[in-house]
Amino acid sequence: MKELKGACVIGQSGGPTAVINSSVCGAVMTALANPNITKVYGAQNGIEGVLKERLFDCGKEDEKELLLLKSTPAAAFGSCRYKLKDARQDETDYKRILEVFQKYDVRYFFYNGGNDSMDTCHKVAQYFKKVGYDCNVIGIPKTIDNDLACTDHCPGYGSAAKYIATSVSEIALDAGVYDRGSVIIFEIMGRNAGWLTAAAALANEIGHGPDLVYLPENPFDLEQFVRDVEKVYYAKGSCLVAVSEGVHDLAGKYISEYGSNLAQTKDAFGHSQMGGLASTLAALIKEKTGAKTRGIEFSLLQRCAAHCASKTDIEEAFAAGKAAVESAVAGRTDCMVAFVRGEGEPYSCHTELFDLGEIANVEKKVPDSMMNAERNGMNEEFVRYALPLIQGECDRPTEQGLPRYAKLKKVFTV
Repeated sequence: MKELKGACVIGQSGGPTAVINSSVCGAVMTALANPNITKVYGAQNGIEGVLKERLFDCGKEDEKELLLLKSTPAAAFGSCRYKLKDARQDETDYKRILEVFQKYDVRYFFYNGGNDSMDTCHKVAQYFKKVGYDCNVIGIPKTIDNDLACTDHCPGYGSAAKYIATSVSEIALDAGVYDRGSVIIFEIMGRNAGWLTAAAALANEIGHGPDLVYLPENPFDLEQFVRDVEKVYYAKGSCLVAVSEGVHDLAGKYISEYGSNLAQTKDAFGHSQMGGLASTLAALIKEKTGAKTRGIEFSLLQRCAAHCASKTDIEEAFAAGKAAVESAVAGRTDCMVAFVRGEGEPYSCHTELFDLGEIANVEKKVPDSMMNAERNGMNEEFVRYALPLIQGECDRPTEQGLPRYAKLKKVFTV
């Protein structure tokens, strides 16, 4: 494999997570220490920053602030949802990316994101190969949805899962203080994969979890849903329900569309904007049962709650960024860093590389084997899978009782 020497660009894309910056920290610190990498640039707002030549010099940041990225939520470099066209139809963006990379002698490109970001990575890597430009491209996984193919799990998922299970258990306790029961419906992110919603079931390990869990892997039948809730409510006097934002009927229509126009709105990748499902279902249950109901949408809190981050997640996110740089310098390109879980107990995992062509635009769903027979709850197999990912407490500095997050100077090149 050909040894390259030159600058690197690191970008972030898609929805942030509580640990996406830990991956960037791992990549930046490893790149700054590598003699084959002459400059380390951050791209403001991902691939859009490259196109607009909005690059800042990470070498001019204070090391203390860079290390604080490990416990800083959101995307410190700025994110985007920009879809590159197929280069066979339109090379405009690719020519611009090449122009910017040639200007700054960029020989390494690291992109930190989910499915759509891996699509961007793959397209850029393929274009560079086509035009003969030597630049190694590596994807760094990130998504709370946990739906990337080829990896056991994704950085960001463990922390979001921990937040969801914690919040569900806290609300369960709060809901139990009155003598009149209620039906509470939690709307949880995840779009077309139910990994995050399934995480609510982890709260049952401490006795305060949901009675029912509905994932988008299964068609959602409103009449069966009402029957399920009524059965639990009339037996217990209360009912807690976790439901994915992406549940849909047998025809594929999102249930959120029944009571909201949000799902009609699409982003650059054609994804519907979710939201409003919990209130729609809560109103339906109130109408059918007369019970006191409440719909709770965790919304952005589930992806940015760094105060509830899993130590395991933080460390693995850092390791993913570190592995990306080491792999690129070793000559690998058009790959994504993935996690492979070790056999048996205790929990362990290591990083490996997989071709981006196997990953881009492929969604990994929750397998049937992790669900109960009625498809309205999770089983022990899921608990064994997810529980190790939420372990450990984050060690974060504070200032006047509040978290101290990284403050980057972002000294731009132009």
